[in-house]
Amino acid sequence: MNLKRVVVTGIGALTPIGNTADEFWTGLINGVSGAAPITRFDASLFKTQFACEVKNLDIEQFIDRKEARKMDPFTQYAMISVEEAMNDAGFDLEKINKSRAGVIWGSGIGGLKTFQDEVTYFASGDGTPRFNPFFIPKMIADISAGFISIKYGFRGPNFVTVSACASATNALIDAFNYIRLGKADIFISGGSEAAVTEAGIGGFNAMKALSQRNDSPETASRPFDKDRDGFVLGEGAGALILEEYEHAKARGAKIYAELVGGGMSADAYHITAPHPEGLGASTVMEQALEDAGLEPEAIDYINVHGTSTPLGDVGETKAIGKVFGEHAHKLNISSTKSMTGHLLGAAGAIEAIASILAIRNGIVPPTINHFTDDESFDPELNLTFNTAQKREINYALSNTFGFGGHNCSVIFKKYN
Repeated sequence: MNLKRVVVTGIGALTPIGNTADEFWTGLINGVSGAAPITRFDASLFKTQFACEVKNLDIEQFIDRKEARKMDPFTQYAMISVEEAMNDAGFDLEKINKSRAGVIWGSGIGGLKTFQDEVTYFASGDGTPRFNPFFIPKMIADISAGFISIKYGFRGPNFVTVSACASATNALIDAFNYIRLGKADIFISGGSEAAVTEAGIGGFNAMKALSQRNDSPETASRPFDKDRDGFVLGEGAGALILEEYEHAKARGAKIYAELVGGGMSADAYHITAPHPEGLGASTVMEQALEDAGLEPEAIDYINVHGTSTPLGDVGETKAIGKVFGEHAHKLNISSTKSMTGHLLGAAGAIEAIASILAIRNGIVPPTINHFTDDESFDPELNLTFNTAQKREINYALSNTFGFGGHNCSVIFKKYN
């Protein structure tokens, strides 16, 4: 079978360091931290009192107030990022075969705030069941894809992937496969998350997953640093327009990059801890390389999962060493979570955008907040500490790994 080529023709980002793709990129290359004390609620009694929140956002600039009330924040974030990506792609919606245009979105948790608020309201009453009629439609993770398809009239495949922190990358791979198999021409794909709530912070605190560096939030996300003490919770969304190459070419579309390979694997090890030797991580990178028809030496940059957890960062670098051998020392490697925090199910989308813009601009975003070397890591790895680095990038690989041992990798190619 002759597989179709798949290109990226539009991007949109709503992140803790910028509310558009351009602002996001500027924040990345300047090493801006999105972490600050929580403003969503009084976090004074929580072990972690900070997060990477979306800032200076007026929802009603993008979504009618009445419509917004039907949406959990994770869906609102999705709609805003998708609107930017669709405008960027420059479609004439009257000329699209909408039966061959679909939406595959990702969210690890979905409407957490809606669930928390409704159950809290019920529990505070006299036991009489009183629930908002939009409770279920606002909460369920798939509703984000539903709202997107309704807005643009896309009648092709429509669903949401849920694989914890790998969700958005799973969505991208699914969309990629539908297009290259000839089953669709266009997909809106990506992911969104809005878990900066009492339940989100409290739940991850109970797992001891979050940094508790309350005295210095802006330096708390420090992947690969000896003193890392957990991830920083983030929120937001990233949207990518994936399009069959000939379809994009025929309409004169701007092309950011080509998506050439994807891999999916499982650690089959533990519900939250990664495999200590990075077994699932090495498998998924090998799969992505095989899918793209590439040797390891072709990769120039890896946007790592790199969450700033004691175990996760070690396992991922071991996997890179296993897959890339000596070439690992010639790579640029960075964790943009050091700036954005961890957007959970949306992480793969904004990190795919970071990888694409790194290719397009010939700049590797840094891993900020590096203060103390950790002897657990190969000292010859270029982890792009603290300062962005210029280099030509022909191929970039992006990793996302989720609780439950879900692993995904995607590879983007420079478009000439």
